[in-house]
Amino acid sequence: MSKIKKSIHPDDDLHYEKMGLKRGDVEVWEDGARVDGSKGTYEWWYYDSHYPDGTILVIFLYCKNPISAGGGIKPMSTMELTLPDGTKFSEEVYASVEESHYAKEQCDVKVGDCWCKGDLKHYDVVFKGKTMSATLTLDGTIPAWRSQTGSIFFGDKEEYYFAWLPAIPEGKAVADVTYDGGKTLHLEGSGYHDHNWGNISMLKLMHHWYWGRAKIGDYKVISSWITAGKKYGYKDHDVFMIAKGNEIIGDNANHTLQFKPEGRYIDEYTGKPVYNKVVYEYTTTDGELYRITYERHGDINKTCFVDVLPKPLGTLAKLVGFDGGYLRFEGTATIEKMVEGEVVESVSDPAVWELMYFGKACADEKFRSKRGSV
Repeated sequence: MSKIKKSIHPDDDLHYEKMGLKRGDVEVWEDGARVDGSKGTYEWWYYDSHYPDGTILVIFLYCKNPISAGGGIKPMSTMELTLPDGTKFSEEVYASVEESHYAKEQCDVKVGDCWCKGDLKHYDVVFKGKTMSATLTLDGTIPAWRSQTGSIFFGDKEEYYFAWLPAIPEGKAVADVTYDGGKTLHLEGSGYHDHNWGNISMLKLMHHWYWGRAKIGDYKVISSWITAGKKYGYKDHDVFMIAKGNEIIGDNANHTLQFKPEGRYIDEYTGKPVYNKVVYEYTTTDGELYRITYERHGDINKTCFVDVLPKPLGTLAKLVGFDGGYLRFEGTATIEKMVEGEVVESVSDPAVWELMYFGKACADEKFRSKRGSV
């Protein structure tokens, strides 16, 4: 077996200094453009908002498709509207480099007539397509947060990285939407905004990840369990934040988070191993133990990447045996506060979470079993 390469999610003073970051303090420039759009790099700004009637609005602005990041900047924006009955409407907008810009000093992104701008506290987002449009305002109720330095580095010289900034972990969202031939909606609910970037395709770094965010009673949770690829020894990296009210009460910087999935099955469409329950257990620095459980009721999105890549890339992916997939689940998130093994508080609410799976479906389980991982 070839030598396992390093992957780290650093939290030491040297990395903060090298990256120009302040521990525990997110600055406005961090939500500005962080890559130059050159070969291998990618970047996107993501907004989702959920409303009391069950409506969900998701808007992305990209500098390029993160799955096929090999070329130069290819500006793109997408919008997806999911109605309470599950009906979906979506559109993609493409623009030239001349019609787009990506500011460095703050989040100020333009893709044709689609744009977003904000300062970690307030954001304005506009999507304008041929069949759909939306204007969204998002005002943070929880401070911007970064998981440690925000980057996971890969390679013995830390030459590659994947970075993530939840600029609005939770906020008040107000949206006006036009869709389906002129129908309109005015929506008020809760929203979230994060920002991702990197310098090599995620397919080359990661095997899979679970990601979710949930508003559960007075609690808000961001949770992710990222498993590096075979080259990096399938090392696991955690990203986690828990807030109550408007205050962050803990995150993964204290390294107590445990991932305990249950109910494994193979999804027939993607061929990926999936869990009916995704469980996180976390202990705060004050010794309070919380268990967060995402319990799957159904699937709202299943995608095989070879089916959505441009035709030449999709054909090539099939030839080399790539079978990456994406699943988004709907169900219930429950948070339990534990004292001496007993549940003293339990709250549940509807939630949506995802599984991004780049690695071979089940092909590496024999290797993974040797390190006690699933």
